[in-house]
Amino acid sequence: MFCALGSAVCFGTASVLQAVATRATAPGTGSGVDPALLLRALRQWRYVAGLALDGLGFLLQVVALRSVPIYAVGAALAASLAVTAVVASRLLRVRLSGVEWGAVGVVCAGLAMLGLASGDEGDRTGSTALRYVMLGIAVAVLVGGAVAGRLPGRARALALGLGAGCGFGVVEVSVRLVDDVAPRALVANPATYALLVGGGAAFLLLTSALQRGSVTTATAGMVIGETIGPALVGVVWLGDRTRDGLGWAAVLGFAVAVAGALALARFGEAPAEAVAPAEAVAPARTPLLEDHHD
Repeated sequence: MFCALGSAVCFGTASVLQAVATRATAPGTGSGVDPALLLRALRQWRYVAGLALDGLGFLLQVVALRSVPIYAVGAALAASLAVTAVVASRLLRVRLSGVEWGAVGVVCAGLAMLGLASGDEGDRTGSTALRYVMLGIAVAVLVGGAVAGRLPGRARALALGLGAGCGFGVVEVSVRLVDDVAPRALVANPATYALLVGGGAAFLLLTSALQRGSVTTATAGMVIGETIGPALVGVVWLGDRTRDGLGWAAVLGFAVAVAGALALARFGEAPAEAVAPAEAVAPARTPLLEDHHD
């Protein structure tokens, strides 16, 4: 559980560091993200530090997924929004409302309940059929994203965000389905391709959602997609369990943590009011918004 929380801290802090770096980066043409602008951002130590934290966060996420139930890891990753909110209030001087500070506390309370109630990682390795199902879902996310991109306004942001969440969820489950990291085994395992396609599709859809619609709507969809589905797969098909007699606490803690994260959905990207649109550069986990319209 410490690795899952560490991953959330890394992802949440990285978003703010990258936002601070883009504020100090000379603006480009104002046409959006471009290679030259990315190179200028990479000269800022905070941006590089943010990328390093993203990498460390992913490694901690993998370790966590191999040791604790998926439902606990998913809730912890959603809690990265609380980390972003708190760090942004310090580094970017973003003012949090009383409700948002309350949501941060709710997320912490939910994670505390989960930590106490979570049992060991499930002992099932998953069937071959489940591996192919994950690959099929990853492809469906990619195809569905192309269709969702044509929807109007808020519906598009929600659909793309939900698709991105499902893609990240595929990554969470696929990590558990990769039980042998020998090169030959990796090549033969459908879960390997599900992880790559799901992760790539998730980044693509999330970037599109944040650039073309409401960040709050897109992030809410992402949080739902990357927590509920993977948690059910972990419990039903991979054997994730809770401590004896504490199943109710795990369910309540999961619900509370996710609800708190949804209340902080506007922090799905490092607070845009602190970053000029022409300076926006997309970080690895939570891309910055280019413009703000529904």
